[in-house]
Amino acid sequence: MLRGCDCKFHCHQKHVVRKSSPIHRPVASSPAMDNDTNMGEVPASRLLDPQIFEHLKDKIDEDQQVRDHMSQTVQKLDRAISYVQGLLSRIHATPREQYPSLLSDVQAGIQKEIEVIGELEEIASKHPYYKYNQKWNRQVQNAIFTVLLCGWLGGLTSDGKPGPIARLLTLEEVGSIFKVPVNLKDRDAFHLTIEEYLLALTDLTQELSRLATNAVTLSDFAMPVEISSFVKDLFAGFQLLNLKNDILRKRVDAVKYDVKRVEDVVYDLTLRNLIPQKKKEVAVAESSSAQKA
Repeated sequence: MLRGCDCKFHCHQKHVVRKSSPIHRPVASSPAMDNDTNMGEVPASRLLDPQIFEHLKDKIDEDQQVRDHMSQTVQKLDRAISYVQGLLSRIHATPREQYPSLLSDVQAGIQKEIEVIGELEEIASKHPYYKYNQKWNRQVQNAIFTVLLCGWLGGLTSDGKPGPIARLLTLEEVGSIFKVPVNLKDRDAFHLTIEEYLLALTDLTQELSRLATNAVTLSDFAMPVEISSFVKDLFAGFQLLNLKNDILRKRVDAVKYDVKRVEDVVYDLTLRNLIPQKKKEVAVAESSSAQKA
């Protein structure tokens, strides 16, 4: 009996020992562990070259310097334009016979605009036009407006003498005054665009509609009739254009309100028989043609 029990006891003990003893097997190292343990051993040639970011930093700094230089020049142009616009605002309280002396001061101010635009051209032509042109579009448009209004009032003639009222300078003539190319297609350089010129024309019609009203207070009853004829022709010309620019299309569409404002002034003068006879005949003829259209 004892021997049988001993045998069972030993068998049971052996079985327990086998279950409790761990099985030692070789552990295979994973690729991730190898990468972690060997991270410090990666050759330097596999890391990013720090020169890449140093080069990018230099490019960013260079671009910022160009923008800062342009901004300073554009600010100079803004000041020159503001001065000329201040002079031109006097036309609303200046009799027509005093225009020549006023335009003399305006043309002197425009010379400063020409000088600064020359500086801007020199800077901008060294870089892609459409990368930076948004920095000066509005200022160039305002500069074109001052030239257009001065020319309309009889200034900026080739011989330097006062010219006729209601003269419209072309885009090419404006470019010649500023000494810069216009509407460039063959090279990437600073130039005056058709859009800038057309937007300046919408500014001109707005200013002339205001002048039509103020001229009446100066007893210049012929001026509104001349302005009416001009803005009507200008608006008719705008209708021939197939405009794709949304801003330009909206501005051109608003010209009709300037035309209507001037027509109201002429209508009131006609009712009061204040328009000179020749001008009255022109106004009546224009009114008749407009009704037929």
